[in-house]
Amino acid sequence: MPASRERVPDLALVTAPSLGPVTSDDRSRLGCPSCGSSHVAQVLGDNGGVSYVCTACGHSWS
Repeated sequence: MPASRERVPDLALVTAPSLGPVTSDDRSRLGCPSCGSSHVAQVLGDNGGVSYVCTACGHSWS
């Protein structure tokens, strides 16, 4: 029988990385600067740059 949702421990929210060079460690724990969600997608911009969009609140940044 699968465990109920009540038995799953709460996970800490992921905070946005500080300003400066982005390391691979930062990418693995990237969070939305607007809402703090870790549900972030990396997208390619029109000029080939990399941007991010939060799938929880819709905020986008690069």
